[in-house]
Amino acid sequence: MEKVVIIGSGPAGWTAALYAARANLSPLLFMGIEPGGQLMTTTDVENYPGFPKGILGPELMTIFRDQAVRFGTRAKDRAVGAVDFSKRPFIVIADGMTVESESVIVATGATAKRLGLENEKKLYGKGVSACATCDGFFFKGKEVVVVGGGDAALEEAMFLTKFATKVTIIHRREALRASKIMQDRAKKNEKIVFLWNTLVEDILGAEAGHVIGVKLKDVVSGAVSEMKIDGVFAAIGHEPATKIFSGQLELDAKGYVVTKNGTTATSVLGVFAAGDVADHRYRQAITAAGTGCMAAIDAEKWLETRG
Repeated sequence: MEKVVIIGSGPAGWTAALYAARANLSPLLFMGIEPGGQLMTTTDVENYPGFPKGILGPELMTIFRDQAVRFGTRAKDRAVGAVDFSKRPFIVIADGMTVESESVIVATGATAKRLGLENEKKLYGKGVSACATCDGFFFKGKEVVVVGGGDAALEEAMFLTKFATKVTIIHRREALRASKIMQDRAKKNEKIVFLWNTLVEDILGAEAGHVIGVKLKDVVSGAVSEMKIDGVFAAIGHEPATKIFSGQLELDAKGYVVTKNGTTATSVLGVFAAGDVADHRYRQAITAAGTGCMAAIDAEKWLETRG
């Protein structure tokens, strides 16, 4: 019987493990299919406190892991495929390993939706990004494109105008899906231009090792062209990793875990959620780590009430 099982090994999962371990709860953490989460595909991280010279994403996650393990976290390189939160103790099944636990912290994160291009994978972190807040600074004085037509795309574009000299919003339709107030703000920004009825067919620069342009297709005329740019930001949404929790926990319309009253408590007593799996607004390593701390404290207090 485990006291705390943590599902996920991003900033939220490892921080929850650190706090739970230091509270003598001897947490068991399942690292999942992609140990380390989104930061494993991030190169320079310059906005995480404590690293004035910046740090590589994978290196930061290694530090998180080593610190949590030092205090007694037991980490398993297994992916959780099923859970049963209908009764206590809770049941967690990971690659054939079945565990019972008095409490569970869900920290499975979310992934940015990709364009699905081969060169997108090769150039991710080398001019291709899904987070303007994380990477916008690296494009100071450069030209970039944002792919998408919703509020997220316009928010990304407006943030990027703080650094880039020109931001082109590429949308496959002739009208945006974003709210009118966001559209008005974007259209008033002199640095933002729009490219309608256009698809990004390829991202150029794989041989150079960094983005040098994009290959575009006009969906109306079928014409193909190339545009020289320095960065590509995909803003077509995020997908929370919550499939295994469907029917087990309350999820919102977008699939994110619903938490209660400013805590990490979910719809099931004894199950807590931290990080991007419950956060569709901030999606930063520092906020994920903060809610990981909260989840561990919430779990500790809940276990105390049960004696």
